[in-house]
Amino acid sequence: MAEPRMAKSVRIAQWNLNTGRIPEQPGTTMPGTVAKIIPPRPGQPEKAQIAIDGAGYRHRDFRIENTLTDEHGDDVKLKKGGRVAVTVTGGDGRGRPPGS
Repeated sequence: MAEPRMAKSVRIAQWNLNTGRIPEQPGTTMPGTVAKIIPPRPGQPEKAQIAIDGAGYRHRDFRIENTLTDEHGDDVKLKKGGRVAVTVTGGDGRGRPPGS
C-alpha cells in the first residue's frame, strides 16, 4: 500500500527530528593559546582572547568570558600564554546552540 501524501514542510520536520541519522554533531578540536586577558568593563565580565593555531588570519582570534568551570565544579580563569584545546561544533544554522 502506498504512503499517504505529506506536505514538504512535514517531511522536512520529520527529517530534522530523526536523531538516528546523525549520531553526533559535526565538530573539530584545535589547539590554541590565550593571547591576552581583557579586563572587565563596567557591566561586563573579564574576557580572554584566544588565538587558534593554524587558523586563517581572519578566523584566528576570538574572545570568550573568562569565567569557566573545571571538571570538579570549581571556578577557574584562563591565564595569558596558557595552552587550550578549543572544540567547535556545528549548530543548526539558525544561531542557536546544538540541541536547543
